[in-house]
This record gives sequence, structure tokens and C-alpha cells, in this order.
Amino acid sequence: MKKKTYIYNLLFPALIYATLTGVCVGACIVIFKFCASHVITLSGEIYAQLRADPRLALAALGGMLGCAVLYASAYHFISNLRGGGIPTSIGILRGLIPFRWLYNVIGVFALSMMTFLLGVPLGTEGPSVQIGTALGRGVTRAGSRTAGSKHAAWDRYLMTAGACAGFCTATDAPISGMMFAIEEAHQRIAPMILLVSTISVTAAKVTSTLLSPLLGVPTYLFAPMRLIVLKPHELWLPALIAIAVGLFAVVFLKYYTLLHRLWQRASARLAAHTRGKAGKACCAVLPIFVVLVLTLIAGCFSGTLLSSGHHLIEELMHGHLAWYLLFAYAAVRMTVMIFANCAGITGGMFLPIMALGAMVSSFIGGFLITHTPLTSGYYPVVVVLGITACIASMMKMPLTAIVFAIEALSAHENIVPILLVSVLSYFITELFEVESINEIVLERRLEHMRAGKEPRTVDTTVTVTDRSFAVGKQVRDIFWPANLFVLSVQHPTDRKAEMDERGDKTLRPGVLLHVRYETYDPDETQKELYAIVGEQQSCENIAPNA
Repeated sequence: MKKKTYIYNLLFPALIYATLTGVCVGACIVIFKFCASHVITLSGEIYAQLRADPRLALAALGGMLGCAVLYASAYHFISNLRGGGIPTSIGILRGLIPFRWLYNVIGVFALSMMTFLLGVPLGTEGPSVQIGTALGRGVTRAGSRTAGSKHAAWDRYLMTAGACAGFCTATDAPISGMMFAIEEAHQRIAPMILLVSTISVTAAKVTSTLLSPLLGVPTYLFAPMRLIVLKPHELWLPALIAIAVGLFAVVFLKYYTLLHRLWQRASARLAAHTRGKAGKACCAVLPIFVVLVLTLIAGCFSGTLLSSGHHLIEELMHGHLAWYLLFAYAAVRMTVMIFANCAGITGGMFLPIMALGAMVSSFIGGFLITHTPLTSGYYPVVVVLGITACIASMMKMPLTAIVFAIEALSAHENIVPILLVSVLSYFITELFEVESINEIVLERRLEHMRAGKEPRTVDTTVTVTDRSFAVGKQVRDIFWPANLFVLSVQHPTDRKAEMDERGDKTLRPGVLLHVRYETYDPDETQKELYAIVGEQQSCENIAPNA
């Protein structure tokens, strides 16, 4: 009976729904990458014409203003289209941000294309993850209509599966996609997370492999390279890069916090001096327009300052720019990217952050090649180490950084240097007690979303009903509503027992759960909880937080 419950309540739904999610996400992201590549190429051609004929700048300004209005209008109706796709997806996966899946798929797709056309230094990976997250919910909604309400409890699992599939398809790094769910999205390891992410990533990888050649889309993020294999006596090089990039990450994260604080003050002053509908419209449009104007100015100087930085990374892997250009490019790209995120412009920060790591490490590589016996053949491995250190430190994802370097950056013959650079750069950011860029952005997002709202604490008991989603699963495997804690698990055979006969907390019909949670929407949280344990009579104590 237990085996039958395990198969029909976990394995079959996971296999069917996660596979469907992976196929849908794989196909959608391949199309997204196809459109993005053509739009980015068109953007480069437009800016080339602007540099050749500055008289077109006035028309470009008018276009930027129109696009700012479109952005502001879209954000007014669908606020979840704002900002980086990965922080938004993390908030959704943790149950902190509500959203409507179909609007997100369409909105993120369309607004991302506009971002790429305008040349804003944001990437495709964040939107890919957010689209994947939204499609995961779409599959859940379809399953709930056809297979019963208990399948609504699969919502966050399938959104996680979609996010992993989106990351995998965007970067051609399937294992890194799975690591994203464990290390960043949920920050814990659970068998069910591994199960749904593995199935969806596999389905997405197969789908993208079959579909990409038909559309002429490369499956890889960076073409495979042959890197110099660092010898044991050369391990000082990854150590040096790790220290430099780790310190740069600390500066960047503090710089982000500073600029965000200044941005908020400026926005507050603008709001204080405007009245009526026209004033509110101005407050919504002006910040976006400022970022677009900064992008236009940067693009009129150099195309290297535009878009995600993918071509810049490839250029740095095979050559070197003058140190003053690297310094200028890094400063401009970093500032415009942060302002774009503060303004909420749709786009990702994963590749732009990688580009910053590539520039810092290329600067170090240029100095070392000029003043030490190192040859120019070390440029690619130096840049790869810098990118790895940047992911590990700025995003606080050392395990994902290690796997990503091996999968997507051809570093499989430099395992020890990759381990060293990831661990050491991450240690530096921990030493300075800075949060990851995704956590910082998510916290700012939640502060804005919850402004003026009062959370409430709910203390209640619920019973696991027969044939509910929770049956046969352990407490650790279930995505409970956000900020919910299971205080005790009492089995029906012995109301004093908090463990079953095998010493774990596998849930059976009739199990009594004592739970406590903090919520801004008690009705929605209760609905999510009952989707897991089954519908029942409410018996709870609700009190506002002190």
C-alpha cells in the first residue's frame, strides 16, 4: 500500500508534469533565444548608424521616451514584470511573490525584446528563468483542472522545475540548472526538488537539442575552448584572481546598495513635488527614461557598453583591451546596469555580472602577462577563473559556479583552480558580510511590495487527509507556504509520537500537524496549506505581529 501511494502520489505526477514542463520551457526558451539574437543584432546596427550620423539622436530620444511610456504602462498593470528575472523567480518559488503566469510569459517575453532592442546592459538568462517559472505554474493550472484540486500543491515544484529548465536552456548547463534550485532558489537539498528538477532539465535539454538546429540557435552559451591546464606551482594565479574579484564583488554590492538608496531618495523627492494623474505618470516614466538616455549616450560611444556583454566576454577570452578601456567599460556598464535594475527595467543580471568578472580578470591578466613570464595564451583561463569567481561571490553560489565553469566554460581540466577560485572569492564576501545580489534585489522588492501592510501570525492544527498531496511525503520534502513552521507531527496510532516507526516524519492519513506561520494574506496562505494537506474545517488563532 505504501509503495502504491509512493508511485501514484509522487513518481507518476512528477514524471508526467515535470516532463511536460521541461518540454514547454525548452521550446519556449529556444524561440526566445532566436528572437533575442535577431533583436540584439538589429540593436547593434541601429547604434552603429547613430554613431555614424549623430543627427539621428533626436529621433532616438523620442523613441526612448515612447518606450519608457510602454514600460511604465506595463508595470502599472503587471508589477511582476519589473526588474531582474532571477530575483523575481526566487521570490515566486519561495512563495513570497504572487503572480499570474500567462501575463508573465507574454509580458516578460515582449518587454525583454524591447530591452534588447534599446541596448540596455541586461541579459537573457533572467527572463528565461522567469518564463520557465511561469510556464511551470501554467502546467500546474492545466493539471489541476484535469486531475483534481490536490495537484495545485505541485505548483511550486513545477515552477522550480520550469526555472531550472529555463536556466538550462539559456546557458546549456543542465547540472547548473539543477544546482540553481538547490543552492539559490530554495537553499536546501530535498529528494523531491532533485526529482522534478532532474526530469524537467532532461526534457528541456532534449527539446532544445532537437529544436535549436531548426532555428539556427546555438545550444551552447560559449563555444568550447581549449584552456591551458594550470600546474600546481601556478595555483597562485587563481588565488590572486579570487582575492581581486572577491574584493570587487564586495565593492559592487555596496555600490549597488548606495546607488539604490540614492535612487529611492530621488524618487521620493520627485513624488513629493508631483500631484494628480499627470504627476504620477511622470514619476513612473521619468526614472525609466533617464536609464534609457544613459544607455543611448553609452551606446553612441561604444557598442561594447550595450546589451548583455556576451560578445565582450568572448572578445576578452581571445584578446585584451587597454586597461583604461576596461576600467571605463566596467564603471559605465556597472552603473547603468544598477540604475536599470533600480528602475525596474525587464532583463537579467547573470550575463552582465559575468561580463564584469571577465573585465576585472582581464585587467589582472593584462598586467601579469606584461610584467611576468605568463604568455597571452593564459588570457582564456584567466577570464574563465574571473567569471567563476564572480558567480561565486556576487551571487553567493559557489557550487553552481564550479559546475557552471565545468559545463559552460570548458574548465573540466582545471578542477582544482576552479575549486580554489570559487571557495576563496566566496569566503571574502562572507568575511565582509555582504548578501548576494539576488537577495539584495529580492529584499528591496519585498519591502516595496509590503509597504504599509501588517503581517499576521497564525497558529493552527491541520490533519493530513486521505489521498491528499502530503500523503507518503516527508515534512522536509514539502514546499509549505512561506514562513510556515511545522511545530509537531503527531501520528494517529500514538498521539504522543512525533516520528514514525522508521525514525522519519513521513506523513500518513490522519497525522495531526501543529503549524505556525506569518502571512500578509491569511486566506491565500490557508488555501495553499489546504492544497497540501486536504480541505478541512479551519481551527486557528490569528494575531497581528507586535
